[in-house]
Amino acid sequence: MPDYPLNPASFSICDEDLDTEIANLFAMSSTIAVDTEAMGLIHGRDRLCLVQICDEEDNVACIRIGINQKSAPKLKNLMENHAVEKVFHFARFDVAALATGLGIEVAPIFCTKIASKIGRTYSPRHGLKEVISELVEVDLDKHAQSSDWGRVDELSAKQLAYAANDVRYLLEAKKKLESMLIREGRWELAQRCFRCIPVISELDRLRYTQVFEH
Repeated sequence: MPDYPLNPASFSICDEDLDTEIANLFAMSSTIAVDTEAMGLIHGRDRLCLVQICDEEDNVACIRIGINQKSAPKLKNLMENHAVEKVFHFARFDVAALATGLGIEVAPIFCTKIASKIGRTYSPRHGLKEVISELVEVDLDKHAQSSDWGRVDELSAKQLAYAANDVRYLLEAKKKLESMLIREGRWELAQRCFRCIPVISELDRLRYTQVFEH
């Protein structure tokens, strides 16, 4: 397990899109961690407010999304770059949020929540806090989770620290989960599930429910 410092190696705040230098830095990574914050959980009603990214060197960027913003070209190029794997926790929501808010079709995808449910069958707890606590031995502070992310120009230090920490430990958790899935013979199944995420996210965006029920 890496010995994580209190603060990331670098922390940047970008308005409406990634800065060119930061976009190029992230594009050089084989894997990045991604998370989003929105005004709520209903796509189309609750707007996307913030996108957080962390690379393998612990460089973090938070992109503040404008209230009427519909695109972010540099972010789109990165999220759709098939040479860079994107790691989320509960990717289903974030992929739908990025598609609805900015017209981004994310690929390829690794979801630590799905990986946890398939690999950590000894536990009923698959939230980000529980997964990071066990696999990375870091106790995440989730108190800022339900807060007003729409005030992007006035986000508090606590909100920004929360946003950064939600991506900083995902890549280490991903490594542990991938090893577990391979060890238990469940890696191919997990990969097939990851490939289904864009379809499930689109169904969510279109308000389809229980499509796979009888």
